[in-house]
Amino acid sequence: MIEPQRETGHRGDDDLLTAGLGLAGLRAMVPPAFAEVANPTAAELRRRAIWNNWRGIADLSASGGYGQVYGSVAGVPGREFSAFATVAGASQPHRVLVQVPDAFDQAKRCVVVTASSGSRGVYGSIAVAGAWGLPKGCAVAYTDKGAGTDYYDIDTHTGVKLDGTRGTLEEALAFRPDVDTGASGVAFKHAHSGDNPEADWGRHVKQAAEFALSALDRAFPQSAPFNFDNTRVIAVGISNGGGAVLRAAELEGEWLDAVVAGEPNIYVPGAGSRTLYDYTTEAALLMPCALLHLPADSLPQPPVRAQAEPLWIARCAALKQSGLVTGDNTKAQAESAYQRLHANGWTDQALTAGALSVGFDLWRAVAVTYASAYARSPIGQHPCGYSFAAQNPDFSPRAATQAERSAWFADGSGIPPGAGVGIVDTKLAPPDFTLPGLQCLRGLPEAPDDSAFKRGLAQTRAAMPRKGLPVVVIHGLDDGLVPPAFSSAPYVATAQAAGRDVAYWQVKHAQHFDGFLALPAYGARYVPVLPYVYAALDQVAARLDGKAGKPADAVIEASPRGTGAVEAVQLAIPAQR
Repeated sequence: MIEPQRETGHRGDDDLLTAGLGLAGLRAMVPPAFAEVANPTAAELRRRAIWNNWRGIADLSASGGYGQVYGSVAGVPGREFSAFATVAGASQPHRVLVQVPDAFDQAKRCVVVTASSGSRGVYGSIAVAGAWGLPKGCAVAYTDKGAGTDYYDIDTHTGVKLDGTRGTLEEALAFRPDVDTGASGVAFKHAHSGDNPEADWGRHVKQAAEFALSALDRAFPQSAPFNFDNTRVIAVGISNGGGAVLRAAELEGEWLDAVVAGEPNIYVPGAGSRTLYDYTTEAALLMPCALLHLPADSLPQPPVRAQAEPLWIARCAALKQSGLVTGDNTKAQAESAYQRLHANGWTDQALTAGALSVGFDLWRAVAVTYASAYARSPIGQHPCGYSFAAQNPDFSPRAATQAERSAWFADGSGIPPGAGVGIVDTKLAPPDFTLPGLQCLRGLPEAPDDSAFKRGLAQTRAAMPRKGLPVVVIHGLDDGLVPPAFSSAPYVATAQAAGRDVAYWQVKHAQHFDGFLALPAYGARYVPVLPYVYAALDQVAARLDGKAGKPADAVIEASPRGTGAVEAVQLAIPAQR
């Protein structure tokens, strides 16, 4: 289960950290090309996946400071070990991958274990964990935590092999769903594995760490065995990856030495705490209307307000018709929607940053996928009738092309829409076409407690980290996708009240997506989160080395760069005691 199935070398013009692209290649506006568009090689897919995942997570703009003020894109030669691993009780595997630099420090054995943010593929945390751990001589272990970009094409019965290329049912595939006769479209692990991956996030992380030790045994047999007693293991992740490493922190045993969680999607019952599904479905319904209450010049672009306003106005009217807001005109309806969100804990800062998720239809995308995962829905049995497929311009489903299928591993985000795969909504109806489906999604938590959905949702509840385990939680106070008031704040309060070793860094003027800071309106307004993740890793490592005390709680007075470039002084990194 954890023995390496594939080993590859990456040196010269194909390193571990950037696949040979370097900062200039990562900044390129077009992805690395395939020599044959419909038949890319494993190496081409890997390079493109790394390009996509760097750009999706880090601000690589010329004024963003990456590689100069913070972070590293230095070439790191080494080897990769990859496999499919399956946690006990699961029906589908998750990907595990370990990067072992040639400069691995055998005298100071170090593994950085991480989980992808969002539902990204296995390289989804390379800009988080790889960028910090590899230049320091640590091995870095990754998991897609049971989600990822191993899309299965139902029409051709093809999936993704270990090396990222397409394969048939006669070959070993990363995801092999049950498919009824006559089904069509696209299936993916997060929605259709039948395993509710979020319930096992912590176990995915631990199994990735175990795989790392196995890979190190193979890489350095003369220094074996590598185990949790003689190898330092630090877990780090952001967003869903941050939630995953916190779930790993609650597992029994002293296998982890420290944890750093950035902007984590985490839920523990407490004052203000809400499940991701609860506030996501609420935002999907109400936020398009509520944003009309905020001054037009208060919202960064995109989305372009002039293009979005007609849709937001239509949503206000539909909400009034459904009895979800009050008011006889758009202005009053928008204020009603705003007041409802405000009363439920949404701040103006979260609403402002949340405009990005409205513009990219992210709230609906998350809700559709998670509803399927929590209910463990088979293909074609989504609780609200949704499915996924390649689409025509009018959003009607069609068969995917070979070129589209071949690029899914590299280009997908793990949650459609994207990479040529869209959401098929069987409840579409005028005048606000997506509202009926969203109302169905919002109503699922009202199902009986013994429903599959309710059981799945309950499995997302986190427990406390192991006593004595150093943990640093970092969260931007302007986060509009995973607001800290619903997630990290109640988690930290509960952990600290229970006597756990948890420090909390609250970063002013930071939202959820560093990758969007390359857009001038966002870069001028917000600071990146990654510098604080790297700084927290530095501080926990110094503490483990006995060189410093534990990180302290901090409310960080960061300053956005405005029209200039990021400078270190603007970040106001907290000092270590």
